[in-house]
Amino acid sequence: MNYQNILITQEGAIATITINRPAKLNALNKATIEELHQAFKFADEDKSIRVIILTGSETKAFVAGADISEFADFDSKKGGELAQKGQDILFDFVENLSKPVIAAINGFALGGGLELAMSAHFRAASINAKMGLPEVSLGVIPGYGGTQRLPKLIGKGKAMEMIMTAGMLTAEEALNYKLVNYVVEQEELLPFCAKLAAKITNNSSTAIASAIKAVNAGFNNEVNGFETEIQEFGNCFGTADFKEGTTAFLEKRKPNF
Repeated sequence: MNYQNILITQEGAIATITINRPAKLNALNKATIEELHQAFKFADEDKSIRVIILTGSETKAFVAGADISEFADFDSKKGGELAQKGQDILFDFVENLSKPVIAAINGFALGGGLELAMSAHFRAASINAKMGLPEVSLGVIPGYGGTQRLPKLIGKGKAMEMIMTAGMLTAEEALNYKLVNYVVEQEELLPFCAKLAAKITNNSSTAIASAIKAVNAGFNNEVNGFETEIQEFGNCFGTADFKEGTTAFLEKRKPNF
């Protein structure tokens, strides 16, 4: 597929998806959301890819928000449909991907940008990054999962404050509130995330996919996370990776997953 708004590169088993709309601070429009869906779908299905890094082009912004010009004249029905489709094809899709997604937050991550970063399985940020959900300043609320994921990551009280004040966190503040796992210098961000990704590729991809399902189930009120864990634990026993991992352990060698 030819992409107009994103770039995809691959080095070994690690794919990097870069949102490439620097003139718009990488804002998410409908076309970019669709392209991201296709890119993540491709990466999830490509057996040569085992970890995905998501970032923004240049140094100012990861994603500075949604492209407001596309929905400023929407009514209630169209607004609801916008949120529903976005969550279905991108934000929930990324969260439930079978392969790990690391968000490399290289600048502003606001509104839909922060919501996208929170959909990733974990996050690292450059020292210049700033994060927030400023939607109430536009007379709307976060619609791509922000009201749900932010409280789970940083706690209800701080999430309420951020949403109500439309305020931003610095990278260090985000680290303190556990919104991101790491903060590094701008030029170190992608190499740092690549090192994390490389550590992940040493492990069983089937077990990691099962772990993603089990962890996510614990945050889903409609399912029993413990039951999902038991099911996924059992499923692992039927995989080639389990046989290789246990055999390698008993033979005192590194597994070849």
